[in-house]
Amino acid sequence: MDIIKIVGLGLVVTILVVIIKQQRPELAVQLSIVTGVVIFTMMLGKINSVISLMKQLAQKTNISFLYMGTILKIIGVAYIAEFGAQICRDAGEGAVASKIEFAAKVIVIVLAIPIIVAVFDSLLKLIP
Repeated sequence: MDIIKIVGLGLVVTILVVIIKQQRPELAVQLSIVTGVVIFTMMLGKINSVISLMKQLAQKTNISFLYMGTILKIIGVAYIAEFGAQICRDAGEGAVASKIEFAAKVIVIVLAIPIIVAVFDSLLKLIP
């Protein structure tokens, strides 16, 4: 199972980071970032599977892939922002992490506008 590998890697790196942080804190942050990238890379196949499934569902239900693509972008922005914010928090930069999260919220709203407009258009067609 992938989760066992990921948790094992995380625990080993956490122990190493705790040991290294005392003498070389900058190296500990770099190790943490590299571990995050490795875990993210391990999940790319699973992410690709989800995207393929979403495309198939969009085709079967005759939903424009524009909307599904937008939803996937929103999910991607949320995950990437969370990943970046956690790295900043690990490095002791909570203020920068908050700014990343704020920017992600603004980007999500901007990306969601076409879907919001489509929902309102549909509602206006239903109301006489």
